[in-house]
Amino acid sequence: MSVELALEELLDSRVADVFTKDELREKLARSERERRPLRVKLGVDPTAPDIHLGHAVVLRKMRAFQDLGHTGVLIIGDYTAMVGDPSGKNKTRPQLSYDEIEQNAATYKEQVFKILDPERTEIVLNGEWFRKLAFADVLRLASRFTVARLLERDDFEKRLAKQQPISLHEVMYPVMQAYDSVMVRADVELGATEQTFNILMGRQLQEQMGQERQIGLLVPILTGICGTVRMSKSIGNYIGIAESPQEMFGKTMSIPDRLLAEYLRLATDYRPDEVERLERALADGSANPRDVKFQMAKRIVAMYHGEESSELAASDFERVFKRKEAPREMPVIGLSSKDLKEGKIWIAKLLRLANAASSNSNALGLVRQGAVSIDGAPVDAGRPDVAVKSGMTLKVGKRRFFRIEITNDTSD
Repeated sequence: MSVELALEELLDSRVADVFTKDELREKLARSERERRPLRVKLGVDPTAPDIHLGHAVVLRKMRAFQDLGHTGVLIIGDYTAMVGDPSGKNKTRPQLSYDEIEQNAATYKEQVFKILDPERTEIVLNGEWFRKLAFADVLRLASRFTVARLLERDDFEKRLAKQQPISLHEVMYPVMQAYDSVMVRADVELGATEQTFNILMGRQLQEQMGQERQIGLLVPILTGICGTVRMSKSIGNYIGIAESPQEMFGKTMSIPDRLLAEYLRLATDYRPDEVERLERALADGSANPRDVKFQMAKRIVAMYHGEESSELAASDFERVFKRKEAPREMPVIGLSSKDLKEGKIWIAKLLRLANAASSNSNALGLVRQGAVSIDGAPVDAGRPDVAVKSGMTLKVGKRRFFRIEITNDTSD
């Protein structure tokens, strides 16, 4: 592929900004001449266990580089996660324990290859170099930046204006991210638009330390399914790429119609011309938003679970929401007869066994909201001990179904 075609492929409508296009053109041309793949960096902090469609926007851009023969360098920020990236935050983020970070990092490694090419991916933890730095090394690194420059970032300016505190460890975050770029000798760094300042810091530090400046390539931030703020697991407005096909399909169908164009462009693998055609059809009324959303949901599920699972999820969605039936396949809650007392079980225990509630109080809250039913009958909050039999269907919310199976336990 020619350099200009590669540039066109990489800088499609899913890119918000690049600095700079001419530098990227030169790096691609040199890569072609020298037959040396570019090193394309992406840093992710494992502050939550799941990768969602918002993360997938930038991961799929890394895959686009890989498909052109370049190397994806995925930095899992086990050390930077302990700081917490202040980008886009109006207050100090809570710090995670190292055990929490390690557990989350393990799930990232499992999920990331739903998108990336394992043959062209290097995965590194930035603790590999940060834990080796003595305090004198940290001071020398910090001396390459000024406090005035670090406080220029938009998030800090806003917090200073509101007289909100900024912790010193937060100010170090851009320094740490910049040092990552030096350590992996990044040719390109990918990130969402909120990462502009951090990526520019990487360019500055690379130049100071005798390396060629990396290219910054920024992608838009995907709005969450709530339709108001960015997709985030902590807010609960996300679609995880490892969620079940049925859950993924149902969540996609729940997004507001006004987000259709954004999701078509950022969350699917439709070609830009296909997206434009669908956008025109939505704008002139020749396409029904519900039909477009249905096909989009099928496409998104197929991207992460395959065509067969996509068709099954679509069929189940029709069964549940059109014909008001239970899905054909659903997770099983395995109960022992010892879990029951006179054929009944406390509803909070049942919901927790199904992993449908995080605590007893959360479970009882769902019951009070009328979000829990068994075989179509709402569970009465005033009568929390419910009679259950094998084959019954537990429904939680609009989209979560479980089949109850009871085994007779005769052991002592």
